[in-house]
Amino acid sequence: MEYKDFIDLRAVQHLQQLAEQPYTLAGEGTLPPERISGYHTSACGFDFLFATQRVDDRVLAGLQDLADEAGLVEQFQAMKSGEVMNRIVGHDSENRQVLHTACRDVFSDKPLAPQATGRAEEQLLRLERFLADLDNGLVTNDQGEPFNTIIQVGIGGSDLGPRALYLALKRYCLPGRRAGFIANVDPDDAAAVLADLDLSHTLVNVVSKSGTTLETLTNEQLVRQALVAAGLNPARHMIAVTGAGSPMDDPEKYLASFYMYDDIGGRYSATSMVGGVTLGFVLGYDNFREILHGAHDMDVTAEKETVRDNLPLLMAMLGIWNHNFLGCATVAVLPYSQALLRFPAHLQQCDMESNGKRVNRYGQPVRWQTGPVVWGEPGTNGQHAFYQLLHQGTEIVPVEFIGFRRSQYQEDIKVRGTTSQQKLLANMLAQSLALARGREHENSNKRFPGNRPSSLLIADRLTPYTMGGLLALYENRIVFQGFCWNINSFDQEGVQLGKILADRILSQLAGEQSGDRQKPAHDAPEISLIHRAALDE
Repeated sequence: MEYKDFIDLRAVQHLQQLAEQPYTLAGEGTLPPERISGYHTSACGFDFLFATQRVDDRVLAGLQDLADEAGLVEQFQAMKSGEVMNRIVGHDSENRQVLHTACRDVFSDKPLAPQATGRAEEQLLRLERFLADLDNGLVTNDQGEPFNTIIQVGIGGSDLGPRALYLALKRYCLPGRRAGFIANVDPDDAAAVLADLDLSHTLVNVVSKSGTTLETLTNEQLVRQALVAAGLNPARHMIAVTGAGSPMDDPEKYLASFYMYDDIGGRYSATSMVGGVTLGFVLGYDNFREILHGAHDMDVTAEKETVRDNLPLLMAMLGIWNHNFLGCATVAVLPYSQALLRFPAHLQQCDMESNGKRVNRYGQPVRWQTGPVVWGEPGTNGQHAFYQLLHQGTEIVPVEFIGFRRSQYQEDIKVRGTTSQQKLLANMLAQSLALARGREHENSNKRFPGNRPSSLLIADRLTPYTMGGLLALYENRIVFQGFCWNINSFDQEGVQLGKILADRILSQLAGEQSGDRQKPAHDAPEISLIHRAALDE
């Protein structure tokens, strides 16, 4: 497949011209009913309203041209079909397929990557049997009692996605089941989680593709010691999710093992066994499959050619318009749902680790902006924190609002004539309008400039199906943007240098503590000075 640089695409020059006078949202009459109804699309139970973006029909046509010229849907289908997309042409790279979508293609009669989907089906069957054995009392603790808690030990993609989905769907947990997560190598993280547990009824799910991740292995050892101190056999309490043949692929050390694969990147792995084991335990197997079902349906939507019919592509192109043409450096994802508390944190990794790149797919420095800074918190709490900057600050921050018409627990009351859920949605809608329209005022301190773009993504209720769709929506948006910028969205070289330097500092510390003081590496002599200044008593 031939890759085209973003800056060389004809549509880019046309959009640059349109960006000189973008649609004005500020003031009265800028959001007529026909605009609101016309700038709306639906998919997989979601309604997407984007009338409050600074676009018009000419811009939307230009964004369609850009998507077509860059071959974005074609590249997405190639990725789903198993073409090697994780590569830098002519340079040493991971050189892998990208097949996280195959985990969801189990619902397709004709999966695009049948071998990978067959592999996913095998792992799902393995999980179904294991969960059934737990439910039927065939797998118990030493006293023959059931497990009621699972702790996932992992970091990065082995933590953020599964944790975000668990918190989003706690409403659907099986009676008596709960999950916890240990990620940070900070020992206080593990200590705080373990202090609240009855370890005799706890399973520990250790997740590492390589089986060598330093933070995960360190935390695993902390948990093992805690189990031994409680008089428990770790091999009867620990599960491994790892690569086949890794050091963790050891039936003598783990009660059960599930596999993860090189062609599924960590930040895209929540719908693989990385998320499946813990989510299946707490939500039940059927609810985990509903997550996969929602994600699959959104993957199918992402194959549509027309931007207005392809919700992930539409969101991707609007993001590119704001970032590359209107010059907005960040994007805020603001869910008006407390259950989505950690979803923005997952998106930070998924987006910024994917598209925070400075070379194209030929290893050449890019001449355009790539991924934005992604951040966010739930509303309405954020309104009392950072919305001041959104409305009146000097930085223009496009906002992606996420909301639901009904609450999960359906426990609500009316106060002053409206329910809490109605107040929540009213606040979200009001913020979108206020950002767009602004307000004139004779007192400059009370003036709101407006013209601040946002969009509204609304579904009926946050369920396992809609959560799967939401997850895949953002995953697909991210890869579409990476394809358009002609960068490799599937490696993460940027995290390696810090790891290498940390290993050198740890080697020096270990040597000093054993009496074997080591000389600093010749290419980084400052390491010894820095660590001594920071760590010496």
